[in-house]
Amino acid sequence: MEFPKFLLGDNTDYPTAIFVVHTEYPRFIINLEDDEVEWLEDFSQEDEKELESEAENLIEQAVAFYDREISRYDD
Repeated sequence: MEFPKFLLGDNTDYPTAIFVVHTEYPRFIINLEDDEVEWLEDFSQEDEKELESEAENLIEQAVAFYDREISRYDD
């Protein structure tokens, strides 16, 4: 099964949280309510250095995805 790069998620146990799931490497979930990121990968120290430079870009893409999806509800 093929998944889109980003998915929106919610859960009634967290009524104010808005989750964006990044399904490609490096996989993560960001809670847009507080910008907390949970990485779903184990990283070596070498990987962590590379991730630092890429993480900001990926998180910006996740927020842009959310904004785009929400704007489609307003149309």
